[in-house]
Amino acid sequence: MTHKLLIVDDEQRVLAFVQPFLIEEGYEVWTAHDGHEALRLVKEISPNLVVLDWMMPKKSGIDLCRELRQNYGGIGIIMLTARTEEADKLVGLEVGADDYMTKPFSLRELAARIRSVLRRTAKQPSIEQEDRMERGELHISQTEYRVWKSGHEVQLTPTEFRLLVLLAAKPGVVYSRLQLLKLALQDDLLNDERTVDAHISRLRKKIEQDPGNPDYVQTVYGFGYRFRVKETNDK
Repeated sequence: MTHKLLIVDDEQRVLAFVQPFLIEEGYEVWTAHDGHEALRLVKEISPNLVVLDWMMPKKSGIDLCRELRQNYGGIGIIMLTARTEEADKLVGLEVGADDYMTKPFSLRELAARIRSVLRRTAKQPSIEQEDRMERGELHISQTEYRVWKSGHEVQLTPTEFRLLVLLAAKPGVVYSRLQLLKLALQDDLLNDERTVDAHISRLRKKIEQDPGNPDYVQTVYGFGYRFRVKETNDK
């Protein structure tokens, strides 16, 4: 299957630089100059992945990323920006980006990151053989890629879903951030373990009653995370 990519940037030279290279890589590639045009194309072509610039007229990349994640949960999103501050990167991940690249960037690295995000967002085989898991108030179906909390469906991104499945499959087992990068995010390019923290933070906001005091995805300080189901007699 040929994947469809949408490149969103208000700089024509960036589009002229990126589009022909990605076409040569075997993708179908569309371009947009602003957020409004991008939304129209997303509805029209249903791309597998969007590469979008942070700073754009009419609608910023952050606003567009947030809207895409809310309405098109399974789409892959890579942010491009000239911003280099760590806080900016975490903001991009917090609003739903799967990955983040700073300008100037290598076309080869962009292609590698696109492949990585496409692998991550594809509906892949289950991490464990157990299809349906019940963990406290959470019900998880791997084959359907769906999660319910107290009977109400929770909309997770592909990355959030894989993190939840990996942790919930083995309650009590502690995973380091590096392990989660490799196993759940399936990314050999990322070495920034704070990426995991950003995805975990988003996941907690969706499945925890109190994200600041989580019942399910708990931090093991100095190492990583584990999954724990709150018992009925816990205080």
